[in-house]
Formats: sequence, C-alpha cells, structure tokens
Amino acid sequence: MNKTLVLTTAGAVLAFASCKNSDFEGYTKAESGLHYKFYTQNEGSVKPKEGDGVAFSFVIKQYSKDSVLVDSKSITGDGTGVFKYRLPKSSFAGSIEDGLAMMGKGDSASFIINADSFFLKTQRAKELPPHIKPGDHLMVLISVRDVKGQAELEAEQKKQQAEMEKKMMELQSAEKPAWDKYLADNKITTKPTASGLIYMEMKKGSGPHPAATDQVKVHYTGALLDGTKFDSSVDRGEPATFGLTQVIPGWTEGLQLMGKGGKAKLVIPSSLGWGAQGYQGIPPYAGVTFTVELLEIIGPQATVTPGK
Repeated sequence: MNKTLVLTTAGAVLAFASCKNSDFEGYTKAESGLHYKFYTQNEGSVKPKEGDGVAFSFVIKQYSKDSVLVDSKSITGDGTGVFKYRLPKSSFAGSIEDGLAMMGKGDSASFIINADSFFLKTQRAKELPPHIKPGDHLMVLISVRDVKGQAELEAEQKKQQAEMEKKMMELQSAEKPAWDKYLADNKITTKPTASGLIYMEMKKGSGPHPAATDQVKVHYTGALLDGTKFDSSVDRGEPATFGLTQVIPGWTEGLQLMGKGGKAKLVIPSSLGWGAQGYQGIPPYAGVTFTVELLEIIGPQATVTPGK
C-alpha cells in the first residue's frame, strides 16, 4: 500500500543533510542539476515517461523576487488550473520536464530551474523577458493530479474519436428533418436555388446588384432554425462592411440577388454555411437564417500586390 510521506522533524533533519549539494536552502540537487523539494510524495506511484499524459497545476515564480509570473489557473479555460499534456523530451538538463518525471499522482513539489534555459529553450523565446536577468532562477510549484500511460491515452482518444464521429453523424442526420420542419412551420414554399439557398425578397432594391468581388454595407440578423439569435448588426446599432469573398457561400450568393436598399431573408443550409465545423454558437450541420438589408454597394475589394 502506498504511503504518503509527510515532512516531520526527523524528515527535515534528513532532508537538510541531503541538501548540502544544493545552492538553495531546503532543496536537494538532482544529477540533472535540478533543485527539488517535495511537500508530499507517494511511495511506489507511477512516474510519467516521455509521451505519457500528465495532469497538473502549477505556479511559476521569479525566485529572486518571489513574484508570480504565471499561475495555471489563468491559462486553463475551465478555471480549474489543471493543465494536461503529454510529457515531452526534456528541453534542457534540470528542466520542468525533468521535475515532472520525478513525480507521481498526488505528489506536490517545488523546483528551482534556470530562467535563461526555461525561456530560451523550453519556451523557445528569442530573448529573455525584460524583467528576467541572465542568471536568474525560477521557482516552479507543481501538484500532479493524474498520470496516464501512452496505451491508456490512446485508448481514451479512440473512444473520444468514436463518440465524436457518432455525434457528428447524429447531427448530420438531424439536419434535413429540422430543415423540413422549419419550412413547414413557417409555410415557406419558395423553391431553393440550384445550390440549396432559399432567397425570399422582403423589399425590392434598386440599381445594380453587387458582384462577387464587391464590398457591401449591410444590416443583418442571423438565427438558428429554432429561432435562437446568434448575431445582429441591428442590435449593435452599427452596419457591417465586408467583401463578398469573405463570407459564407450562402451570403455570397444571396447578396448578389439584391439591389441597393433591398431587404431579403436567406435560409441557408449548412453546406452553404459553416458545415461540419460549426462556428461560435452555431452547431455543426446547422441550417441558419439571415434577414439582410443591403445599404450600400461600395465596389470591388482592394487587392494587394505582393511586394507593393
């Protein structure tokens, strides 16, 4: 059974005795040159090897000033501070990777590493940050939450991939029923164009229509087929200006059917929208609608000639 080693008075004496080869009080110097100090250490725990998965939280401080440079809580999207990655090859002797390779699940430790090597080798920066001087050291506090071997990681990835593919197939299969329901519920009988776009004129414009290479100024409101609004220049109170080569195919085609001052509703299948990828609140394989008012045709988009 694993035992958690807790720092006791006797342990402190032993630690002090073994710390004489370290330049930092309370730390032991490993053969790699890494200075380390464990707070908790589980005997017999599996240590990660290169390519294994490690889940850990960390804080990096500038040793000379004891100032925090980065806390993993600030860089993890879920706010947990738990950072997950595959342990890479050590970037230099005495690196953070060397420290992680000494730790198992449940371990917590502090490491002193060379700041120059961390920024220039681990981070591959071209120069040191302004607040870091040559010869400075960093204190890295690490708490390991989990360690997974390569075989376990690969099995998890295959499972996740299978689940993702199943979900994508379900979303793809659901698109046509949702499309047909929307048309039926809204009594839309307008025939789609050859591409699948449904264009419904709400107000006739005048003058020429924009070309595919033109820039236009418009007001618009976009929604999913269930009515969920996801974007609106009208709500922002500011028209949008863009080139027709910069938007989804449904817009490129639909706007060319409009005259200045015209207003139309575009019902766009995912094949002319964001497809299998989706986009910022728009699910994969989702049909969308846009109510668009063409305010101005600005003219051809500016082109940039290489070297000019």
